[in-house]
Amino acid sequence: MISASDVSVDYDGTLVVDGVGLHAGPGEMVGLIGPNGSGKTTFLRTLYAALRPRAGLVTIDDQPVATLRGAELARRVAVVAQETPSDLPVTVADMVLLGRAPHRSALAALSRQDRRAAAAALTRVGARHLADRRYATLSGGEKQRVLVARTLAQQADHLLLDEPTNHLDIGYQHELLRMVGQLGVTTVVVLHDLNLAARYCTKLVLLDRGRVVVAGTPDDVLTPDTLRRVYGIHVERVTVSGCLQLVFSPVDEHERQDVPGA
Repeated sequence: MISASDVSVDYDGTLVVDGVGLHAGPGEMVGLIGPNGSGKTTFLRTLYAALRPRAGLVTIDDQPVATLRGAELARRVAVVAQETPSDLPVTVADMVLLGRAPHRSALAALSRQDRRAAAAALTRVGARHLADRRYATLSGGEKQRVLVARTLAQQADHLLLDEPTNHLDIGYQHELLRMVGQLGVTTVVVLHDLNLAARYCTKLVLLDRGRVVVAGTPDDVLTPDTLRRVYGIHVERVTVSGCLQLVFSPVDEHERQDVPGA
């Protein structure tokens, strides 16, 4: 369980996250959505203590995340960040084995258990055949699979992902989020694609200019009026095979005058 209450973050005196809250229960996938610059990544980074908030509280299973240190935090929370280096001179197997670091001392050799956990993780994401490949030579979709495998090898029960579908083709986007949803761990994911958020997230938090506009189920959050107000775009809602989907069209020039921030 991940909870955040009234979290505020500033950069050089500029408030970029203002009183944001979130609750992700066991097994839920909560999506952070919103326009560029709305504070999604900044808020996500406070959830794994990469940033210290100016105000507010973040807890993991009711324990303040600020009290978790080093390997203890890594055993609880796995992260797939936007800025993960893509040119590391390591094999895929070595990249996944990095996920085992929280479970052994710095000088300890890799154990049979570590190698089995890494192999099982690669198998689960369908990337076992890539084990001996150089990580830097993989496609974007293959790299994302490997990064998810690393988090599986880490055996954390909380997963945070920052725009994991960036640069992936549509097939890989759905494959990745479907796979993450089947892991059974508490997940918070930053997404730009609202249709992916509607299909795979159990709850959404819509941010704009550092504040929560609305939070709730995809059906509650992704309303035409709300999305027009936040994104400045027309939205039509349709249901396809039981899933909510959104059809977008631009607003006319004269309509933009009625859209805040447009």
